Amino acid sequence: MEENKISDENTENNINSDKTELLKSREEILAEKQKDIEPMEVIKESSITELKVAKPKMQEFIEFIRDLIVIIFIVIVIRTYIVAPFQISWSSMETSYHDKEFLLVNKLSYANEFGLFIWNPSRGDVVIFKPHASNNKEFYIKRVIGLAWDTIKFEDWEVYVKKSWDKTFIKLNEDYLSAANKWKTFLPFDVKETEFSVPKWDYFLMWDNRNNSSDSRSCFMSCSIANSSHFIKRTDIIGRVLIDFWYFNIFKINEFSWAIEWIGKIKWSVAPRFFNTPKTWDYKELK
Repeated sequence: MEENKISDENTENNINSDKTELLKSREEILAEKQKDIEPMEVIKESSITELKVAKPKMQEFIEFIRDLIVIIFIVIVIRTYIVAPFQISWSSMETSYHDKEFLLVNKLSYANEFGLFIWNPSRGDVVIFKPHASNNKEFYIKRVIGLAWDTIKFEDWEVYVKKSWDKTFIKLNEDYLSAANKWKTFLPFDVKETEFSVPKWDYFLMWDNRNNSSDSRSCFMSCSIANSSHFIKRTDIIGRVLIDFWYFNIFKINEFSWAIEWIGKIKWSVAPRFFNTPKTWDYKELK
C-alpha cells in the first residue's frame, strides 16, 4: 500500500511538472511571437501617420491667393486707421525735425469715422495734415499753435495767443525754436492783418523754421490764391508724430559722374530719437 501511494504521488508530481513546463513553453512561445509582432505594428503605425495626401496645384494656388489677400487687408487697415510711415522732404521743421527724416505717424488718435473724432489735436502737437495748397504736396507737417475760438496775434516778431475766455494776449514761450528762428516770426508782405480769430473746428498751424516755410501765416502757399485760408479744418488733420527714425544714407552720388556709390558704412547725421521725439510742447504760460 505504501509503495502504491508513493508511486501515485510521483506520478502526480510528474504530471504537474509537465503541465508547468508546457505552460512555460507556451508563455515563451507567446513572448517570442509578441516580440516579432510589436515592431511590425509600430512600424506600421508610424508609416501610416507619416503619410500625407498631396494637395492639388489649384488648391495650393487658391490658398496662397487667400493668404495674400488677408495680409494685404491687414496692412491696409493698419496704414489707414492705426499708423503710417512718412518722410519729411523739406527743412521746414528745423531743428525739431530734419529733411529726409523718417517718421511713424499715429493716425488712431485723430481718427475721424462717421463724423466722430476719437481725440482732437492739442496745442503744441506736431501733426500731419492735408493743406489743399496748389504746390503738388499732399501732406504737410506743422505744429498746432491756435485752437478753435483762439485769437492769434503777431507783434514784435513774436506770437501771442488769447483764449476765448481771456481778455488779454499772452506771449508764447517757444524755446523749441532754433536761434535763427527765435524772435523772428514775420508775416508775409501780402498779409495786412496781424490778428487771426480761429473758427470752430479749425486750427492755426506753423512751422518751426519760421523764415523758410509756408504755414497759416501765408495760407500754406499764398493768400492771394482763390479759396485759400489761414486755417486747417479738423477733418484735414490725419495724425500726430509717434516715432522718429531719423535718416541714414548708405549710398552717395559721385559729383563728377552722378553715379551711385556704396559708402560702406552707416553713419547717422543725427541719432534717431524714437519715442523721445519732440512731438508736442507744453505752453505752461497759457495754463
